[in-house]
Amino acid sequence: MLNDIEKILILSPHTDDAELGCGGTISKLIENGKQVLWIVFSAAEDSLPKGLPPDSLVKEFLNVINYFKLAEENYKIYNFKVRKLNELRQEILENLVKIRNEFKPDLVIGPSLHDFHQDHSVVSHEMIRAFKTSCSIICYELPWNHIQFDTQFFVKLSPDHLKIKTEILDFYKTQQMIARHYFSEEFIRGLAAARGAQVGAKYAEAFEVIRWIDK
Repeated sequence: MLNDIEKILILSPHTDDAELGCGGTISKLIENGKQVLWIVFSAAEDSLPKGLPPDSLVKEFLNVINYFKLAEENYKIYNFKVRKLNELRQEILENLVKIRNEFKPDLVIGPSLHDFHQDHSVVSHEMIRAFKTSCSIICYELPWNHIQFDTQFFVKLSPDHLKIKTEILDFYKTQQMIARHYFSEEFIRGLAAARGAQVGAKYAEAFEVIRWIDK
């Protein structure tokens, strides 16, 4: 189904969310020559370990952008405060509507409606408000934030795609400093192997489908 998709909008509440949820799929899409626009809403400056420069997560995200050799027009970083996106819902919606009208994506990939992180929930709901009638929408999996997740859509990954996912997550040294277990290669490979087993593949990433529009 992704073969017929050309323009993909990736929504990441914070700098590392999309890499964690669908880094292998992003690698596959870029490899296949798809046009990507990657939006980050918060660089989470207030969540950094004490003593680190406030732009640390921005620099780590830009390392990912450079890894994929993406151009400046392929990404945008907003400076919304972490855990405060609920106070800026209308501004977020207006930005998404502007992106919808200018970029005109075929597919939007964002956080799940079942994601309990307050910032993720805002992005997910405003994503649906902005794009519900214009394009397909799927949601990536961040299991530590979910009680429920509907595995309705799978993207099979090669070992190389998964290797790239582990490599781009390795740029986030700030998150490794605070020992987030879901950045470990063991966790990443284990989840990908479990999802792969569901669809007869070595590795995969799972998504919820909000809406699929066959163009």
